[in-house]
Amino acid sequence: EDGIRDKLVTGVQTCALPICSAPTRILIIDDDRKLCRLIKDYLEPLGFVVAAAHAGPEGATRAIDEPWHAVILDLMLPGCDGFDVLKRIRARSAVPVLMLTARGEEADRIVGLEFGADDYLPKTFSTRELLARIRAVTRRAAQTSAAAAAAGEDETVSVGELRINVSARAATLGKESLTLTPVEFDLLLSLARAQGRVKSRDQLLDEIRNRNYEVFDRSIDVHISALRRKLGDDPKEPRFIRTVRSAGYMLIRPDAA
Repeated sequence: EDGIRDKLVTGVQTCALPICSAPTRILIIDDDRKLCRLIKDYLEPLGFVVAAAHAGPEGATRAIDEPWHAVILDLMLPGCDGFDVLKRIRARSAVPVLMLTARGEEADRIVGLEFGADDYLPKTFSTRELLARIRAVTRRAAQTSAAAAAAGEDETVSVGELRINVSARAATLGKESLTLTPVEFDLLLSLARAQGRVKSRDQLLDEIRNRNYEVFDRSIDVHISALRRKLGDDPKEPRFIRTVRSAGYMLIRPDAA
């Protein structure tokens, strides 16, 4: 961690990136108070408003009850771990979540994505990478909200019994509401708008993620798997999402299911 702190301190002194034009509210949920302070000292001169919570339950409550543009969430926390915090947040909020952890194993990254993380950053990050990823997830959330507003309140995309309300960012299957993460919703909407046509993984990544940063090779497959569970879809006999080998994924038209 000393090396990380050295990078953060150096970043404060040398970063020449432009200061944000409007305050962006960031919540850090991490029990390392010194690291929280260093991140706060790095981000605040750049125009961010930064607050910290140092335990899982406290962080989950603040993330849900207060307005934030993004949450930086550590995996190892007292009270409950970061995965539990993320599940609580996703049950109530679509705020972008950047997972921050010293554990960088692929399994942890995949679990974080399945639970609804928007991005994943190991604690060996550089200050510029942290800033770039925060800006990426907040920019993507803002663009999604703007696009939904521009689309009009009444726009609905329908695929059989599946209904997607674009402006409300809500989806229903029959009479049942679907609880989707922001990435899952964007992915489902992209597939629905192209129903009957194959979308490659690269096309889906381009549409649902800002590619100013590295994405995980398996991220699309993880989100597709989560979507299938929520749709009650069997990948061997799909009603909605079909895997097209070596090509990508396709949302099936009802008459072709």
